[in-house]
Amino acid sequence: MDGVWSDNVHTVVGTRGHVRADTSGQRMERGKLVVRALPLWSEQLGLTGRADAVEFDAHGTPSLVEYKMGSRHGDAAHLQLCAQSLCLEEMLGTPVPTGYLWFSAPRRRVAVAMDLALRERTESCIEQVRSVLVAARLPAPVDDARCRECQLLGHCLPHVCARPDETVDYLRREVFRCGS
Repeated sequence: MDGVWSDNVHTVVGTRGHVRADTSGQRMERGKLVVRALPLWSEQLGLTGRADAVEFDAHGTPSLVEYKMGSRHGDAAHLQLCAQSLCLEEMLGTPVPTGYLWFSAPRRRVAVAMDLALRERTESCIEQVRSVLVAARLPAPVDDARCRECQLLGHCLPHVCARPDETVDYLRREVFRCGS
């Protein structure tokens, strides 16, 4: 939202691992038409993006495949996949009942049902993100276990911002080096 980006080992590995997914094109694979780097959008939800891959079976039923370079990523990957499915459904006018997450570390493909509960959580998340964007103010960082591996740790400073009662002490001690 604020235009800051910094690479770390995770973003570099992800970028290198997405070379195939980011190369647009289509071909038959294992009896399915596979389209890579397909642009996605939804006028209704106000979303744009790009699918790593969309597979069309013999009946024309689409399934999205999202590539993740490590192991399981928790709920975020499911929400991303569902948002892509909602876009594809609107674009094609056909249901996308299932998507897949491909995790490179264990070399496993996990089916994700695009059920009502996931769709509702995804649409709620989209609305939350939209409200943050409309407010034009970054929310306070959460300062939890995810922060240790984040490429924006040095920009975000969650240990400072998430605990405002400790901010002044931190600034005095670590930034201004006064009182030590």
